[in-house]
Amino acid sequence: MTKTPIPRLIIGLSIPTIITMLVTNIYNLVDTAFVGQLGTSASGAVGIVFGFMSIVQAIGFLFGQGAGSILARALGQQDKERASVHATAGFVCSFATGLLLGIFGLIFIHPIVMFLGSTETIAPYAQTYIAYILISSPFMCSSLTLNNLLRYEGKATLGMIGLMVGAVLNMAGDPILMFGLDMGIAGAGLSTALSQFISWLTLLFMFLSGKTESKLNFASFKKIRPSMIADIVATGFPSMLRQGLNSLSTIILNAQCAVYGDAAVAAMSIVSRIFFFAFSIALGIGQGYQPVAAFNYGAGKYSRLKKGFWFTTILSEVIIVIASTLLIVFSGSLIGLFRDDPAVIEIGTRALILQAIAALMLPPCVTTEMLLQSTGKRLQASILSSLRNGVLFIPPLLILANLRGLAGIQEAMPLSFILIMPFTVPFAIGFFRRLPKEDRPDEA
Repeated sequence: MTKTPIPRLIIGLSIPTIITMLVTNIYNLVDTAFVGQLGTSASGAVGIVFGFMSIVQAIGFLFGQGAGSILARALGQQDKERASVHATAGFVCSFATGLLLGIFGLIFIHPIVMFLGSTETIAPYAQTYIAYILISSPFMCSSLTLNNLLRYEGKATLGMIGLMVGAVLNMAGDPILMFGLDMGIAGAGLSTALSQFISWLTLLFMFLSGKTESKLNFASFKKIRPSMIADIVATGFPSMLRQGLNSLSTIILNAQCAVYGDAAVAAMSIVSRIFFFAFSIALGIGQGYQPVAAFNYGAGKYSRLKKGFWFTTILSEVIIVIASTLLIVFSGSLIGLFRDDPAVIEIGTRALILQAIAALMLPPCVTTEMLLQSTGKRLQASILSSLRNGVLFIPPLLILANLRGLAGIQEAMPLSFILIMPFTVPFAIGFFRRLPKEDRPDEA
């Protein structure tokens, strides 16, 4: 972490993360394509449930990145015991919170799918699908936490293996359960639940088999204190805020689209999946930078922290330029792969092109946000996260939907990408001005 050349280190840590995200997103796209064969309403249900899955992910990232950031800084200071206690606390809290969320969701399943923006025709599909997601929510939450802990340890390859096992099983299970056993959308939900459980077992095995520096064990559990949990929550709050606002944005977007029918809901859901798949490579590079930033900040290697920031930003920007070009050129064909409905293709094509153009603004913003969170700058990271994922999207969405109808809904997300840049630059400049100019001497 403190000796390997920065480009090689970040790329080495990024590749497993990128592969994991690509495989996971390929599953999401395949899932969307399979469910799309059941009709436009069923396709819209995937977008509805995606809003809830963002809440589950928010919990996983809250405890995973909160505990992971502290873990990496502790390892940078050679304090393995502190790292193990925080890793154990993050895992236990994540599983327990996911369990409570699942129980609550099953009790209030119908009000939840309507709150998520479902129409009356989409609701039956959404309720069937989300029931399986609710059952698997403790495993889904804690799997994301375990993956983040591995990534912050610098063992992203182990996390990649765990998540890829689940994603591959999910892709294989969809056609078997949905069409082979004629379960329809229930088969898609069951496939997701089973794959999440297998992924959870695989990731947990990485810790219990001694492949990690931090340990999950009863001895560490007994040392957990409320102050540690509060520290984890405070550190991981920007991640939860980011994912939580993503979920809220998805809910509001679905509700606005529902005014224009199931085709609009389905189109914007498909656009979100395609765009995130293209963006995941650049995001994976940023996540590869996070453990580098946290570890070197803890070790006082400030020059490496700065080099990593610029390398990550520039490489992510190059990738986004390439990905955006491909999305613009093949936009209509890509939408058509997931739902052969002229209305869906027309709505989705324009939205995808606009998002691809505006995405050129994102790499510096995402890298700055990850830098702030990884170095413990909680308030700044939370502010930037809330701006990018909610404050600069939700009000424009409501205003543009009222002024320009469906066209305004398509334009809101791209506008938010553009608006975040003026806020990002002062945060980055302020951080590096306060950063010590010289590296801290190595301890004897």
